[in-house]
Amino acid sequence: MRVAVWSAVAFVATIIVVSLVAAMANQVMASWGKVYATGDLARLPQVEVALVLGTLPYDPPGRLNPWLSQRLDAAVELWQAGKVKYLIVSGNRESDSYDEPTVMRDVLVARGVPASVIYRDFAGFRTVTSIARARDIYRQKRLIIVSQRDHINRAIFLARHMGVEAWGYDAVGDGPFMLMNNLRSKVTVIYAYWDLVIGPRPAAGPRVAIGADPPV
Repeated sequence: MRVAVWSAVAFVATIIVVSLVAAMANQVMASWGKVYATGDLARLPQVEVALVLGTLPYDPPGRLNPWLSQRLDAAVELWQAGKVKYLIVSGNRESDSYDEPTVMRDVLVARGVPASVIYRDFAGFRTVTSIARARDIYRQKRLIIVSQRDHINRAIFLARHMGVEAWGYDAVGDGPFMLMNNLRSKVTVIYAYWDLVIGPRPAAGPRVAIGADPPV
């Protein structure tokens, strides 16, 4: 009985500590977002490339994930406003049946963006990986990152510590799926610190010259 009580106490204490650490990390990263992220196109610089971060393509009913749809809407706005010339859509491609970058490209094309300006990055398994690949594979030192605000805060924090001059453009969304992802995002900020402690690995693979090499 005593062991069970101490186990419960330890579990609760761990949850409290993790929550406090996550809250502090969120505050730090939010401060980066206040400086470098915005939902106002006029406040963004003109750069060559936007990095659009991927996520689950479809929600449980089988429709386009509204979380992702909002990111793609924001990417279209950036491109149409002339803030960027090219888009890197970065996500996970597990198989032909699960291919985040291809879904993202196809939706962007359907919304009026030419396929010739969209580069698919199939190895963007995590935020830090997408940023490292944009820097090392696609040779970009200045980026506008597209995602929801909590995710952008973390991405900007990582990018600017990795030598990438990054800004963020907010994709706004709502609904239960959004709430779930926001809660998850507030905990996963701890990984951003861990990524910097262990040091993000340089991305390996063939280099791609944006604008010179055609998209695949």
